[in-house]
Amino acid sequence: MSIKNLTNEDIDTLSYDELANLILQENKKQMKIIDIFKKICELKNMTEKDFEDKIADFYDLISTNKEFLVLEKGFCDLRKNHTPDVIIEDEDELDPEEIDEEIIDEDDISDDEEDIFYDNSSNEDDVDTDDDELSDFMVVDEEDETSI
Repeated sequence: MSIKNLTNEDIDTLSYDELANLILQENKKQMKIIDIFKKICELKNMTEKDFEDKIADFYDLISTNKEFLVLEKGFCDLRKNHTPDVIIEDEDELDPEEIDEEIIDEDDISDDEEDIFYDNSSNEDDVDTDDDELSDFMVVDEEDETSI
């Protein structure tokens, strides 16, 4: 369907997003949202006041309609013109020659590396149990809480 072939009755029955879709299809490239709506206002014989009153609603319509993609600097285009190039590789399809595995010789591992529980840190990090920082605190049992 071409905009040039539309009658006034057709234009009146089409919604803003349908007209915007047709305008972008005919233009075959992205356009500024404001220019799209100006074209719609021309087609629907709307006044400048109508344009000013309804441009915000049109922007909301375009930004929430999944057929459109709002781009930088006020531009808009049809989402179908911007399909992402997604490449998903299946792990089963990987060539074994492409996989770079590091082979570790067990003779090269030291005794410290073999023991996963080996702690080579100093004793400075150990907790000092003689510290009386908590000596001023008192443990209150729930039963005794009402008497305090």
